[in-house]
Amino acid sequence: MPVFRRLLPLLLLGLGAIFALLPFYWMVLTSIRPPAEIFNISLWPVPQDFHAAENYAKAASAVPMARLMLNGAIVCLGILVVQVATAVPAAFALAKLRFPGQRLFLTLVIAALCVPMQALALPLYVGLASARLLNTYFALMAPFFLSVFAIFLFRQSFRSYPDEIIEAARLDGFSWMEICWGLVLRGSLPALAAFSVFSIVAHWNDLYWPLIVVTDIAYAPPPLGVLFFADAESGADYGALMAGAAMITAPMVLCFLFARRQFIAGITMTGVK
Repeated sequence: MPVFRRLLPLLLLGLGAIFALLPFYWMVLTSIRPPAEIFNISLWPVPQDFHAAENYAKAASAVPMARLMLNGAIVCLGILVVQVATAVPAAFALAKLRFPGQRLFLTLVIAALCVPMQALALPLYVGLASARLLNTYFALMAPFFLSVFAIFLFRQSFRSYPDEIIEAARLDGFSWMEICWGLVLRGSLPALAAFSVFSIVAHWNDLYWPLIVVTDIAYAPPPLGVLFFADAESGADYGALMAGAAMITAPMVLCFLFARRQFIAGITMTGVK
């Protein structure tokens, strides 16, 4: 019985992992199959006729895949840099400083977490259209420059930083910004890694907002580029379409694998479950 109790959680986790990974497995399997085997329900990993080279070559040539990847990297890194630059001082102030209205600001941050992007899409679009900024990198990035989730996440991490070290740094002549960026943030690198993974994955995979503000493929991020590819080129060629999806998904998988330890530590330290 004790052995069963130890094995049951592992069994449940294993089943959950299978269900979570099955769509990715099917995507990769479809990307190497010929058109005649696309709708074959078999999960056997070896198709009768490998079509991987043709599918991936078509996915890379039908749309400017390198340009799409570059656009995604520019948008994700640009958003991440501004988000960190704005969220870290705000989170530090909410976690370690005392000022009038602090509880009100924290309440507003938590309340803003409940506001979906869809509720702000129309006024943001009208503003960008009036400023003639559609079909630009700025239009793709601007709505996400301020992240209330980042403020909340960093605040939870900064709260655990010892006040004694901050007081000692103040006695040594450190400014508040030096303490914020040079001490507190350096002690919360797992939280920074966790948020970086959240932010990059979310904006790399975002289709809703780019679909609204971008009509030129020269500025399209990867998901929107694949949509153009599916509409204009592939038609019923699901093998090539899945090959394109696999190429777009691979960088995010590598990003998570590279930062998985810091990601898990950051989630554990901040108490965000």
